[in-house]
Amino acid sequence: MPKVLLIDDELTMVQTVSELLRQEGHEVFPFTNGPAALEALTTHSPELVITDLYLDKTRAHGLQILEKARALNPPAVVIVITGFGSIETAVEAMKNGAFDYLEKPFKVEELKICVQRALSYNAAISETVFLRKQLKKKYHFSQIIGSSQNMQDVFKMIERVAGTDSTILVLGESGTGKELVARALHFNSPRQHAPFVPINCSALPENLLESELFGHRRGAFTGAINDKKGLFQEADGGTIFLDEVGSMSPMLQSRLLRVLQDREVRRVGDNTSFYVNVRVVAASNEPLEKKIKEGTFREDLYYRLNVIPICLPSLRERREDIPLLVAHFLQSKTASRSGLPFQVTRQVMEALCAHDWPGNVRELENAIERAVTLCEGQIVRMRDLPPRLVQKAAVSGSEEEPAEAAALPEMPEGALYPLQPGSGPGNQPAPSARPYEPFKSLKTFLRDQEVVHLNRALELSGGDKEKAALLLGVSLATLYRKLADDDREP
Repeated sequence: MPKVLLIDDELTMVQTVSELLRQEGHEVFPFTNGPAALEALTTHSPELVITDLYLDKTRAHGLQILEKARALNPPAVVIVITGFGSIETAVEAMKNGAFDYLEKPFKVEELKICVQRALSYNAAISETVFLRKQLKKKYHFSQIIGSSQNMQDVFKMIERVAGTDSTILVLGESGTGKELVARALHFNSPRQHAPFVPINCSALPENLLESELFGHRRGAFTGAINDKKGLFQEADGGTIFLDEVGSMSPMLQSRLLRVLQDREVRRVGDNTSFYVNVRVVAASNEPLEKKIKEGTFREDLYYRLNVIPICLPSLRERREDIPLLVAHFLQSKTASRSGLPFQVTRQVMEALCAHDWPGNVRELENAIERAVTLCEGQIVRMRDLPPRLVQKAAVSGSEEEPAEAAALPEMPEGALYPLQPGSGPGNQPAPSARPYEPFKSLKTFLRDQEVVHLNRALELSGGDKEKAALLLGVSLATLYRKLADDDREP
């Protein structure tokens, strides 16, 4: 029920309009003097304020109410009532933030329409503000998952440069999250309310990419039946993200260089240039220095793009982040399915941490989606993983313990790096689950697994090292060397 604050120094007017608004389903707070209404603005936080501009024969209180109503958080929409029929008065009120004005005497239908328009406008503004907040929250750099030192360095760099207009070059293998970084840069910059326009430069042929980036005039080529704005113009005031910029042809590289130098674009078939205020974020999944040596990428363009480089590590270079990413992806799948939390067995987590992930975070996410889709119940087991991971785990000789699940780091909304994996909200331990140690290095993990397997072979062979070597499929010398290495290492 919308709250409406009504202020007029004519009691009859207040009573009549209040009754009318209540019949329309609004909650009305009527006042006949300015000071009381000013105090009520803070108390009731109305969505709509209807006020006479002249209270007690002066505009002072009316203007104060208008000013204070617009200063509320969120601001109220204001309709000004005046009986003087002065255009100057209405214009002044509109300049001070009034949504509309009504001239006394006004018709009932006129009031209803004005109130409906004002409340619809207020609802649209509130929804826009909410969506912008959600969007900014979604793409805040702290929402990029990772607690490893190299990811912390990435976060610090994003935080330092997000508010600037400097050109950024994001480098990293496919699947490392280059576009996510670009969006974080945009939505945490002063340009966040302007467009973010992404384009994959490798996905389009040269002639089509040129038209997409710079636009074209009608008749510039076969099929150009209308004028078309390019993506640089569409992104005016905001950010354009050029993914896989290294795949551009030499001709397009030359045109891009001109845009970066002059901040002007010229459409295909046009003689006129257009100024654009655009921040450029480019990305490449291969070293551009190599392409420069090969003669396929312009060196001067490289220096224009590489003002501030951000290098994203591959997932194999930050394996300690894998449990956090697994928890994040499982939580998102939980929300979209039954609502019951998913878990993984310890063997699954070990297999995920040991895999090299050539497709990086994207490959890990797809593997988790597959596992969640195929698993029976809420526990992901080895048989639910992609075959390549299962085969690799089988070679290692590890047997799955079906009754035991690895506790995952809890990922409540707003949390980023839980310090106690396996703990729930309020830092309470997760029930019936042995916590998995997410910060164990791969070297330590593999060494521990090897020690367990060697000891098991010795047990099965009754301590006979020759038989143990046969069981393991290694030479006796290799077995002695590994046992000696294990004795030396802590």
